[in-house]
Amino acid sequence: MNPALAENQFSLARWWAQGDPISHAVAYVLLVMSLASWFFIFSKAFTLWRVRRAAPAIDAFWDAPDVSDGLALLRAADGENVFAPLPASVAEYTGRSGTVAGAMERGEQVTRVLRQQITRSTHRVEAGLTLLASIGATAPFVGLLGTVWGIYHALANVSATGTVQIDRVAGPVGEALIMTGFGLCVAIPAVLAYNGFNRLNRSTLAELDGFAHDLLAYFGSAK
Repeated sequence: MNPALAENQFSLARWWAQGDPISHAVAYVLLVMSLASWFFIFSKAFTLWRVRRAAPAIDAFWDAPDVSDGLALLRAADGENVFAPLPASVAEYTGRSGTVAGAMERGEQVTRVLRQQITRSTHRVEAGLTLLASIGATAPFVGLLGTVWGIYHALANVSATGTVQIDRVAGPVGEALIMTGFGLCVAIPAVLAYNGFNRLNRSTLAELDGFAHDLLAYFGSAK
């Protein structure tokens, strides 16, 4: 058997066995980033699917005979509690007396409550996107750090032997480049998911703004 075929010079096992604590630490960091990224991608995708499924319930709210019935329909459909808090908070908090907010005009009260609930719903919808953006931006550099350290480590070992042979350099350098590939494999799904979630969030926030405008027109003029 050809000795060159008996041992794979570019195997992950060989790279791991020859790696030092720093290269192992970089690999662990990339693994943690990948696991966190994929966990958030799946959980956020499920959350946004539920949010988008609840969006048509806004029309059901306006088609209901009264606010209480419409709110019941909206709460039943809005499992993530993104749309329902807007009419619920307006119905609950406006018109109160004996408070600073109660001294405001009704239209101003409605505006204040709706603005607060839109802010809270926005935070709920956008929660965790910073994590994806951070992983997508830093994972390639973490992988590059592992590659640079691996190449330095390989060249230092070659220099210690006193002889430079292509087989002694090509294997360690090729294995070090694996870290750059790992970094890209972590970053690319995170970036794609971040862009996709942002696109869905823009649609959701636009519907929230439209819903709040309609609620302001309804509750602000109600007696």
